[in-house]
Amino acid sequence: MTLTTAVRASLTLVRGPRLVSASGLRGPTHVRHPAIILSSGTRQVAVGRRLFTTTQQDKAEELDTTARRDDSVEGLLAGLVQGDRYALARAITLVESTNPRHRVQAQQLLSKILERESSLASQQSTTLASAAPSLDDKPASGIDHTMNSTSHDTTTSKAKSDSTEQLEPALRLGRSFRIGLSGPPGVGKSTFIEAFGMYLVSKGHRVSVLAVDPSSSRTGGSILGDKTRMTELSRNTMAYVRPSPSRGTLGGVARNTTEAITLCEAAGYDICLVETVGVGQSETMVADIVDMFVLLVPPAGGDELQGMKKGIMELSDLVIVNKSDGALVDSARYAQIEYTSALKFVKAITSYWKAKVIRVSSMGGPEGGIEQAWNTMKEYFHIMESSGELQRKRGHQRKILMWRQVSSELMDLLHEDDQVRTMSTELEDKVLKNEVMSGAAAHQIVERFMKGMSTS
Repeated sequence: MTLTTAVRASLTLVRGPRLVSASGLRGPTHVRHPAIILSSGTRQVAVGRRLFTTTQQDKAEELDTTARRDDSVEGLLAGLVQGDRYALARAITLVESTNPRHRVQAQQLLSKILERESSLASQQSTTLASAAPSLDDKPASGIDHTMNSTSHDTTTSKAKSDSTEQLEPALRLGRSFRIGLSGPPGVGKSTFIEAFGMYLVSKGHRVSVLAVDPSSSRTGGSILGDKTRMTELSRNTMAYVRPSPSRGTLGGVARNTTEAITLCEAAGYDICLVETVGVGQSETMVADIVDMFVLLVPPAGGDELQGMKKGIMELSDLVIVNKSDGALVDSARYAQIEYTSALKFVKAITSYWKAKVIRVSSMGGPEGGIEQAWNTMKEYFHIMESSGELQRKRGHQRKILMWRQVSSELMDLLHEDDQVRTMSTELEDKVLKNEVMSGAAAHQIVERFMKGMSTS
């Protein structure tokens, strides 16, 4: 038997439809490289000069892990309690979905989270309305911070954390510091969040980032590319970055951002950053869902009159002049002076806090202003929390959210009504031809919908 014959007898060449990597993950379906199955169960694929190898046992373990993932409401709840990022991703997908079955599951999941937290609050003789986060530079109590454990020390601390949580599970809803970050396109929001998030992680916090990406008004699609600008933060197991489409929702945020914040809190994240789409002066909805609203502005972004304009500026708790480095240092310093002067003419949102203006270089590390920004945010939080203003603000936000949800649900019911859909098609054609005024057509649609509701 020749060597060639022996090799052919011991190896089997298979034109596999997918590339198998060293971790057992499947690659693109268009790969045409042959996969070599050795008698020992090892699978090898040669791509150029590189050879990827995995064993059948590794593949079986991967399939077993996938099979053990429970996407039911109870399974997702258990995953959230354990801080599982996969469960958090699936849960946010549920609340963002427009599928009726998914919406029912999402409401069931949120109800179970609230039920669990209410039960814990009752056992600890407190209320969810009085919950507040801990901003100490160390892991907050009751949160598993050992998801990236790779050493004996972290394994030991995980055991201690688990034993503590078994004795007295910690409340999570309301225990995150919710920070909204907004600003015009190109101001460097994602770059700032990357540097700021990594700084918070280094202080022991678990950071979630909800980045809202604009949806096309023509095609409805979104690029969802914010995560690519946060390469370090998105890979850190103490952080979770989730880009979401705005889907035409005005105000700079997505329709279900508030529910996503609740899910992040349930998963144990104590800092929640909400990045809005690139906004102008009127997109202010994010201020109604966060504890602190931070506005990022570029150097030389306008004069004092620009800062006095109403809208997004008067809702800001902190104004950050970003990109204060290199040749832009002088421009950033001038912008800081202009905005500080302009804010003197803007009535403060609360008597407990006056908006401040600071300069930050996102590329300069903590010394570039990141540490100062965090200290300013902590100062704001402690003042608002000690005065009781934070809890009053959150309660008011929940009322606003309720009525926004009412409007959203009514619009969904309107679009789902068959009679209204038929009538609206006819009226749209008349409005297009200018045979009926838009206001009159809208009134007829609402009347038809109300009659249908009264007879059903």
